[in-house]
Amino acid sequence: MLLDVKNLFSLDGKVALVTGGGTGMGRRIAFTLASAGAKVIVGARRQEMVEEVAAGIREAGGDATAVRLDISDVASIKAAFDQAEQTYGIVDVLVNSAAQIDFAPFPMIDDAAWNNLIDVNFSGTMRMCRECTTRLLEAKKPGSIINISSVTGLQTLKNVPCYGSLKAAVIQLTKQIAADLFNTGIRCNTIAPGYFLTEMVEAYFETDQGKEEISRLPSKRVGKVEELDGPVLLLASDASSFVNGVVLPVDDGQVLQLA
Repeated sequence: MLLDVKNLFSLDGKVALVTGGGTGMGRRIAFTLASAGAKVIVGARRQEMVEEVAAGIREAGGDATAVRLDISDVASIKAAFDQAEQTYGIVDVLVNSAAQIDFAPFPMIDDAAWNNLIDVNFSGTMRMCRECTTRLLEAKKPGSIINISSVTGLQTLKNVPCYGSLKAAVIQLTKQIAADLFNTGIRCNTIAPGYFLTEMVEAYFETDQGKEEISRLPSKRVGKVEELDGPVLLLASDASSFVNGVVLPVDDGQVLQLA
């Protein structure tokens, strides 16, 4: 008997919220989840960007709505989850994709930049996980949380001392959440992308230093956002029902080369 692989990765009946959904990885992830059948809430601080993404999903035949979401603001987070529940129901797939980066080498990064990166890349991720799991536990529902980390959280790279440290912290946070939520049906996993061409880093990859780093990558190229589709669907769907607390590098072996 052949396996029902199509339904294995289906997200029919799921409600997914994606942070940082207006651009880059978050935008692609929102389309990916909608393509698998999820009802998607696209969240980011720039309302016009997430409205455009949600409209694009609907035009393509999916179901999506946009919310203005500032993950540094607890009230904004609660409002986003409230809107999601009023529109679709309890969020049972959360993808924390929102991030910021600063390429200042140590010790050149200043306090303002450092604190902002902590608030977005780490504290914001924690707040989203906390709100999502609190509501799932109250509803006695299972769920899947996917935190987007980075290979910089697995191996050191120059010029990203804060970003790399925080992405390592996201990996450990993921493991701690998974451990604390054992036997609840709520899973928490991390994807650690290598270098991907997104709006956040495209200017850097045009610099001499950026081009030199690309030349040292295993395939001499950065990743394309569509190469995240499979890993995201795996961890979001019941196909990974026995996968919890893991870190999945999606980097063409970059982290092995750095080891």
